[in-house]
Amino acid sequence: MEQKANQYLETEPVGALMRKYAVPCIISLLVAALYNIVDQIFIANADYLGSYGNAANTVVFPLTVVALAVAVMIGDGACAFVSILLGQGRKEDAGTTIGNAVTLSVASGVLVTALYLAFADQILAMFGGTVNAETFRQSQEYFFWITVGIPFYMFGQAMNPIIRSDGSPKFAMVSTLAGAVFNIIFDPILIFGLRWGMMGAAVATVLGQIITAALAIWYLCHMKAIRLEKRSFRLSGALIRRFLPLGLTSLLSQLSLVAAMAAINNMIRKYGALDPIFSQAEYAQIPMAVVGIVMKFFQIVISIAVGMAAGCIPVAGYNIGADRKDRALALFSLLLKCEALVGLVALVIVELFPKQLIALFGAANESAYYTTFAVKSFRVYLCMMVLATVNKGTFIYLQAIGKAFASTMISLLREIVFGVGFALVLPLFFGLDGVLYSMPASDLLTFVIAAAVIRKVYRELSGNLAEALVRQAIA
Repeated sequence: MEQKANQYLETEPVGALMRKYAVPCIISLLVAALYNIVDQIFIANADYLGSYGNAANTVVFPLTVVALAVAVMIGDGACAFVSILLGQGRKEDAGTTIGNAVTLSVASGVLVTALYLAFADQILAMFGGTVNAETFRQSQEYFFWITVGIPFYMFGQAMNPIIRSDGSPKFAMVSTLAGAVFNIIFDPILIFGLRWGMMGAAVATVLGQIITAALAIWYLCHMKAIRLEKRSFRLSGALIRRFLPLGLTSLLSQLSLVAAMAAINNMIRKYGALDPIFSQAEYAQIPMAVVGIVMKFFQIVISIAVGMAAGCIPVAGYNIGADRKDRALALFSLLLKCEALVGLVALVIVELFPKQLIALFGAANESAYYTTFAVKSFRVYLCMMVLATVNKGTFIYLQAIGKAFASTMISLLREIVFGVGFALVLPLFFGLDGVLYSMPASDLLTFVIAAAVIRKVYRELSGNLAEALVRQAIA
C-alpha cells in the first residue's frame, strides 16, 4: 500500500505539530498585518502628514481587507480541503485543487483592481473619507497606488496557506517576511527621504507584495507533496464547490470586519460632529485616526489568534481525513488554551500601557485630545480580548474539521449581526462612546453561543474516540 503524503501529521505529538505549523503561520499573518501598520507608524511620524494621513490610512485599510477576504477564502478553503485529501491519499485531486485556487486568485485579483479603479471616489466616501478635504485628498493618493498592487497582494495571501498545506510552513513565513522587510526598509526612504507622502507609503507596500508573490510562484514550481500539471489549472466546478465553502468563514470574517469598519467610520463621522471637541474642524479627524490605530493593535492580536488556528488547519484536516478524531480533539483543547492566553496578555497590555501604545503613532505631534481619546478607546474597545481570541480560534477550527456551516453561522452572528448591529445601534444611546462599546458587547454575546458549540464539538469528538476504543477492545 502506498504511503500517504505528510503521514507524520498522523503520528507526531499534536503539541509539536502545532508549534511547527502555527508559529510560522502566526509570523506570516503578523507580517501581513504589519504592512499597513508600519505604513501608519511612518505616516503618523511624518510632520507633513500627521493625523490627516492616519485618518486616510484608516479609510483605505478596510478596502485592502476586502481583497484579503477573497484571497483567504480561496487559500484557506484550498488548504483545508487539500489537507483532508492528503489524509485520504488523494494526491491528484489535491493537485487539481491547488491549480484551481491559483487560477481563481489571479482572476479575482484582476477583477477587484478593476472595480476599485472604476469607483474609487465613491468607495472612499462610503468608508468615511469625506470627513474633511485633506483626509479625502490623501485617501485618494494612497488608495490608487495600493490598488495597483492588489493582484500581487491577493495572489501572495492566497498561496500562503496552500504552501503550508504542502508541508512547508517555514517557506510560507519567509516569503511573507521578505516582502515586509522590504516595505519596512523603503517606507522611511520614500516618506522621509524623498517625501513622496502617501504615495511613498503605498509604493513601498506594493513592492514588498510583489516580492512575496514572486516567491510563491517559485514554490509552486517546486512543491514537495504535490505535483502540479497543466490540467491542474483547468477549473473544476466539482472541486471548487467542495473547497470554497471551507474558506467561507475566512471570507465572512474579513468582509464583516469591513462592514463593521464602514459602520464605525460613518458613526464616528456622524457623532464626532455632535461632540463639543471633535466637531471643531481642526480636531474632526482625531476619532477616526485613533479608532483606526486601536483596530490595528486589535489586528495584531487577532493575527496571532488566527495564525494559531490556521496553523492547525493542515493537522486537523489530515487527522479528520485519516479518522483520527482523538488527535483532532487533543489539538482543539490545546488551541483553546493558547487562544485564551494570548487574549489575556493583550488585555493586560491595553489596560496598563495605552499611552505607550499611542505614542508609537505620533501622539507627541498631536493635541491632548488625541491622547485622551486614544487611552479611553484602547481600554474600552478591547476590554473583551480574551473572549475575542477564543471566539476566533473556534470559528477557524470548525472549518478545519469540515464544519463549514456551523463556523459560517457563528462568524456571521459575530461579525454582521453583532459587530455591525451594535456599531449602528449603541451610538444612538451613548453617542461617540457607543462606537467603543460595540466591540466588547459583540464578543461577549458571541462567546455565549461559541461555548455551546465548543461543548457540542467535544461531545462529538469524544464520542468517536469512545467508539474507537470499544472497537479496539472487542478486536
